[in-house]
Amino acid sequence: MSSSSALIPAPATERGDGDRAHPSRSAVRLPAALTALGLFAAARISGLVCVALVSHVTHQDTFRLLGRSWDSRWYTGIAAGGYGRTLYFEPGVVQSDLAFFPLYPGLVRAVATVLPVGYGAAALLLSWLAAGAAAWGVYAIGERLHGRRTGTLLVLLWALLPHSVVLSLAYTEPVLTALAAWSLYAVLSGRWLWAGALAALAGLARPNGFAVAAAVCVTAACEIVVRLRGRGREVPHSLWKVCAGAALAPLGWAAYVLYVGIRKGDPLHGYFAVQRGWGSTFDFGAGSLVFVKHLLRDGDKLVFPMTLVIVAVALLLFALLVAGRAPLPLVVYTGVLVLITVGGSGFFESKPRFLLPAFPLLIPLALAMTRARPRSAHLVVCALAGLSLAYGTYLVTTAHMPL
Repeated sequence: MSSSSALIPAPATERGDGDRAHPSRSAVRLPAALTALGLFAAARISGLVCVALVSHVTHQDTFRLLGRSWDSRWYTGIAAGGYGRTLYFEPGVVQSDLAFFPLYPGLVRAVATVLPVGYGAAALLLSWLAAGAAAWGVYAIGERLHGRRTGTLLVLLWALLPHSVVLSLAYTEPVLTALAAWSLYAVLSGRWLWAGALAALAGLARPNGFAVAAAVCVTAACEIVVRLRGRGREVPHSLWKVCAGAALAPLGWAAYVLYVGIRKGDPLHGYFAVQRGWGSTFDFGAGSLVFVKHLLRDGDKLVFPMTLVIVAVALLLFALLVAGRAPLPLVVYTGVLVLITVGGSGFFESKPRFLLPAFPLLIPLALAMTRARPRSAHLVVCALAGLSLAYGTYLVTTAHMPL
């Protein structure tokens, strides 16, 4: 570990406020996370049961709802036949599958090739496994920073978000969150090569995956400055790992953006033209403000005001995360995700999904629940469970809107 303790804080027990015996290694061991993973599985299985029951009552196909809806169809289509599908709608609206990053459909194709399952089943299996890996990574970070109880509550809160039903669908958020959590954990534990490699994979998972690379690169730059100041002109031998991790981190995202650009005949701007065809641009929140004005003046479907509330709560939680002096990589990663979500135009109802990988937002709430009376913590969990199960089931079975 370096001398930059402000950037990478010591594990909980080294600061005297945790409860584990071996702070340097135990956070990555599975037995320590079994309680958190068990609670996560219980929450998500309960969500699946609710969706299955309502879909049965309403005569809908549960498998199709989970594995063949909205973006899932694009991912499984890419897995089955590669890139090349484009849908043309009204003037200026051109939806190309090049907007979807390649890691998830590539993994889906690999699973479907190895196992005797179709692409939809492979996509669901991959998402569920990735969600479990993500929950483990979320726990590892919470446990390292604040102890086991906080780590467990952090995972449980993430599993009970109103929009956490996405973790049970054939979507890319579980894969991105898993890669992001373990990359950030690698940064916090000084494993820079792992951090860079996982960040590169995260950049191949989703457009907002470059938030992981941003966290690695910014933290690495600060780490380099601190080390060089501490040693004068002498360059520490281990500094090359920090530089290598930072160099690796953005490669995945940059490689795919460049590939799409070359394919479109405009290396630097081609990918962003594809996104504009979907109506997705970064306009510093102007489009979102226009839609919020519409909501406040005219109202709309339940999904839209819920989205507004979720985004507003996310902004508050981010302020609390910063005020709580969270480690730099968590602040940068979460800040970039929040900035993309708030500042981007496009599908307003999808903003909660874009925030799903921003699990550090829940650290202030997990800490507050750790310090609260057990009865109060149980009440919060029960309320969130009810909201999550009801709203998640509504989103999948009733709303019939893009997630």
